[in-house]
Amino acid sequence: MSSILTNNSAMVALQTLKSINMNLADTQNAISTGKDINSAKDNASVWAISKVMESDVSGLDAVQDSLAVGQSAVGVASAGAELIVETIKEMQALAISAQSESADFAQIDLEMAAKKEQLDSIVAGSQFNGVNLLNTDTDGNGAAGLDVVGSINRIGAGAATATTITVATADLEASVTDITLTGTADTTDAATTYTELTTMLDAAITGAAALGTSAKRLDDQANFVSKLSDSLTTGIGALVDTDMEAASAKLQALQTQQQLGVQALSIANEAPSTIMSLFR
Repeated sequence: MSSILTNNSAMVALQTLKSINMNLADTQNAISTGKDINSAKDNASVWAISKVMESDVSGLDAVQDSLAVGQSAVGVASAGAELIVETIKEMQALAISAQSESADFAQIDLEMAAKKEQLDSIVAGSQFNGVNLLNTDTDGNGAAGLDVVGSINRIGAGAATATTITVATADLEASVTDITLTGTADTTDAATTYTELTTMLDAAITGAAALGTSAKRLDDQANFVSKLSDSLTTGIGALVDTDMEAASAKLQALQTQQQLGVQALSIANEAPSTIMSLFR
């Protein structure tokens, strides 16, 4: 039955065109933003997962900053400890030369005093951002080391927690700065001083080695966190990013469907006019 009041063909064509236009708008939005899932309404579960992962990536960025600060503090202390080792070796050479009866004891004693002051200065100055890993008290508040945030852990639906790496102080303040050397006034004192310097050297080497181990651990952790952050970012992209090749093909198909839909609606709208031929 034909009717001038109800055009079923036009209604079907109109609904089809509306559906095509909605799909076309979604595809154009995905292409312009680069994301298939921009909000919770697009896919609530995937959107929620992506937001949790984005939070983890932000947390890992903060972890990398913490590790960078820790690496710098350890690097400064390690450089200071290694310089202390070399300075003590120079002092040992002076102590050996002072064990000769013909040595200029006064001059050697002056050089030894100057190098001891240099050691004290190195220990005091090997700080970064208020942290000195060569001191007994590393931060002025009684800390005996440095806690560096090394990672964040998330188990199931639980909240993320931070995991720290503790770098212990080398405490060369106690084993170098606080030590008073006997001096090199004569050969006997020089021999005693050499023994004292040997003890200082052992402590300095041990401290420098421990700092080097900590520095390597922080470097490895920073490398791991960087790779982990990249992996999470890649995972987020796989969940929400637009497949541009597929989107391009879909866009062309929808544009063709839109043109055909407009043409079909135009034909359907013309149908009632054919009824006029029945009344001629």
